[in-house]
Amino acid sequence: MRIKTLPALLALALSAAVHANVQAAEANQPLLQAARQAEPAVIDSLKDMVMIESGSSDAAGLAKMADYTEARLKALGATTERRRGSTGPGSIVVGTFSGSGSKRLMLMAHMDTVYPAGTLATQPYKVEGRRIYGPGIADDKGGIAVILHALQLLKDAGWRDYGKVTVLFNADEEIGSVGSGEMIAALGAEHDYVLSAEPTQVSKEAILLGASGTGTVTLQVQGRSSHAGAAPDAGRNALIELSHQLVQTRDVAKSVPGTQLNWTMSQSGKVRNQIPELAMATGDMRLTVPDGFEKLEAALKEKVQNRLVPDTQTTISIERGRPPFVASATAREVAKKAQDIYGEMERKLNLVDMTGGATDAGFASRSGKAVVLESFGLAGAGYHARDEYIDADSIVPRLYLMARMMQEVGRGQ
Repeated sequence: MRIKTLPALLALALSAAVHANVQAAEANQPLLQAARQAEPAVIDSLKDMVMIESGSSDAAGLAKMADYTEARLKALGATTERRRGSTGPGSIVVGTFSGSGSKRLMLMAHMDTVYPAGTLATQPYKVEGRRIYGPGIADDKGGIAVILHALQLLKDAGWRDYGKVTVLFNADEEIGSVGSGEMIAALGAEHDYVLSAEPTQVSKEAILLGASGTGTVTLQVQGRSSHAGAAPDAGRNALIELSHQLVQTRDVAKSVPGTQLNWTMSQSGKVRNQIPELAMATGDMRLTVPDGFEKLEAALKEKVQNRLVPDTQTTISIERGRPPFVASATAREVAKKAQDIYGEMERKLNLVDMTGGATDAGFASRSGKAVVLESFGLAGAGYHARDEYIDADSIVPRLYLMARMMQEVGRGQ
C-alpha cells in the first residue's frame, strides 16, 4: 500500500472541498442570480413601504399598508382576505397560494411600527452607501419585502412543490399582538412549517431559535387613609407597604427557573397631606417555560404574605402576553439546513438560542404542531430608535435564504 505524502493529502482535500463548493454553487446558481437581479426592486419596495407611516395606532397608515401588501399578494397570484383582530385599528392581511405538493407553509411579518405619524419629517428615508434608513425599514418592512420578493423569485422559477403557502401580515405586533395572537396561533397549528421574517442583526446574521414570552405583573396594596399631619397613625400607609413588597419580591423570579421579573412602574397617593390608602406597581415579566406564569404567580403570592404594615392587603395578578418561543428539536435540524444554504453562498449563518425580546413566533409555535423558525428578515440596526436602517448587502443572501428554505421544507426536507 502506497502512503501519500502530507502535501499530496492536503492537495486532495483542498480539491475535494473546492469541487463540493462549486457543485453547490452551480446547483443553485439560477436562483442566486435571480436574487441578485431582484435587489433594485427590493429597494424600491422598501422605499414604498417606509413612505407609508404605519404606527400601531395609526388606522389610516395601517389601512394603506394593508392596501399595498394585499395588492402585491394578488399580483403574485394569491387569494387574499382581510381579517379583523379582536382589538386594534388595523386589519390583518392573509394571502394563500395552492401548489401541487403536500407540505403547508406559513410566512409571517408585520406591517405596524413603533413610530407615530409625522416621524418621517425628522427621520426621512435616505440612502448612505449600503445603508438604507427609514422608520420601520428593518422592523419589519424589510421582512415583508423578503417575503414578497422570495415569492416572486419562486413564481418566476415555476416552483409549486408545496400544498399550501399562507402569508400573514400582522397589524399589531409592536403592541403585543393582543388582537391577532389567537389568530396566529390557530393558523400556525394548521401548517407544517412557519418562517417568520423579523429582522436579523447587522453584526451577526442569524436564525433565531428562541424568544421570551411576556407578561405584565401587577402588585396592589390596599391600606387605609388618614390625615398625614393630625392622625398619621390612624392610617395604614399603602406606599410604605408597597415599598416593602417591591424590595422583598425583587429577586423572586430567581427561584422560578425560566422566568424574569423587573418592577418598572409604581404609583400611590393623590395629595401631599394624606396617608395613601392605595399603591400599585407594575412589572415586566419574561419567560422561556410554558408554566412560568403559574409558577411565578404562586411564588409572588406566597412572598407577599410577609407584611410590614399591619392591616394592609396585597394582591398579585398577571396579564399574559405572548407565549415563549422555544424551537423544537426538529426545528433545530431544519435550522441547520438554513446554515447549509448560507454556506452555498460562502457565508456564515449563526443560530441564536434565545433573546429577551418577544415575537409572534411564540403564538405560531404554541400548539407544538408546526416547525417554527424566526428572523428571516433583512439585517438591520437601530430598531425602535432614531436612524433605523438595513444593510443592503443582506438583501441578496436573505432573499436567497428565504426562497431556498421554502423549496427545502416544501418538499419535506
